[in-house]
Amino acid sequence: MLITQLKDKETIVSLTEGKKVFIINCHGCKEVHFPEKEAKELQDEMTADGKVTGILTTDYICNPDNLKLRLEKHAEEIKAADAVLVLSCGVGVQTVAGYLEDKPVYAACDTYPLPGFQGVTPLEYDCDQCGECYLNLTGGICPITACSKSLVNGQCGGSKNGKCEVDSEMECGWERIYRRLAQLGRLDVLKCPTQVRNYATDEEVSKAE
Repeated sequence: MLITQLKDKETIVSLTEGKKVFIINCHGCKEVHFPEKEAKELQDEMTADGKVTGILTTDYICNPDNLKLRLEKHAEEIKAADAVLVLSCGVGVQTVAGYLEDKPVYAACDTYPLPGFQGVTPLEYDCDQCGECYLNLTGGICPITACSKSLVNGQCGGSKNGKCEVDSEMECGWERIYRRLAQLGRLDVLKCPTQVRNYATDEEVSKAE
């Protein structure tokens, strides 16, 4: 299982500043830990500011069939939004980003591991539960799991015809990230230096347990 923890408020504000957002809450794993109270306070504040076009709260957004049906019911609210803010583990964020290819999808949470089964997705999306999440810098595609070398500062240059030099059956994760950011008009993100992971947050979660 896993622990999800809200990113700090300043980070979330910077992601959504000047934007209309549609919010997705995943409560599938909340019996382990989901910051429900903090999430509700954040959403109430954003709604009061007129930033929210709609809110979807459901279970296991990592199941794409279930997610598709839920999103279709909110199609107009999502269309009216400039971005989608997802409160879930990294698997859920990647599933949403894969479905909403023409819309920026932001992770509002970081994900930390607990022993046991992770999610119910039948797809190849994966979350390494490595703490501070990079998905907001990489278009909703995880560089840790989509790249066989887990590179966080761009591709190694060893891919051939879009395939990884380590695994010829695997598409280069960083080429996928580049194409996704280009599609969203966010290639400027790649000019930003990669943030050094804040491992102190892992210690804070451990103390909370």
